[in-house]
Amino acid sequence: MNERHMLQLQVDQLNAAYASALDERRFDEWPGFFLEDAMYKVQARENFDRGLPLALIALESRGMMKDRVYGVTQTIYHAPYYTRHVVGPALVLGDEGGVVRAQANYAVFRTRPGDASEVYNVGRYMDEIVRTTEGLRFKSRTCVYDSEMVLNSLIYPI
Repeated sequence: MNERHMLQLQVDQLNAAYASALDERRFDEWPGFFLEDAMYKVQARENFDRGLPLALIALESRGMMKDRVYGVTQTIYHAPYYTRHVVGPALVLGDEGGVVRAQANYAVFRTRPGDASEVYNVGRYMDEIVRTTEGLRFKSRTCVYDSEMVLNSLIYPI
């Protein structure tokens, strides 16, 4: 297997592990997918395309992500629901200076117990990824969502 295909496989495996952790509600694992000083944003496509900074969520470190996990698991009360992430194969855009740039389409479905599933959020991940001794980690992940409206509130990471 050549180097390009190996990188593609590694990025796809990172996305699969990320989605699995969220869908299985292993939220304490979520910050571990990122570098200590990583950026995580959830941003409307319109703002992203225009280069505007406004985002629904903008976390600037793993510490902020851990705070978000604490809030999600310990302080926020909401009707329970489950998520299921479907992530397409990544498109590796470049590998320069130790930073891999990639994007992948995603769809997140939400299911409330006893109710039908619904499309919750759809868009694309815009990622900067670096190799570490523990494997690939996100330097930044921007979830650029296509939906003009977000159902209720955004509680769990996308």
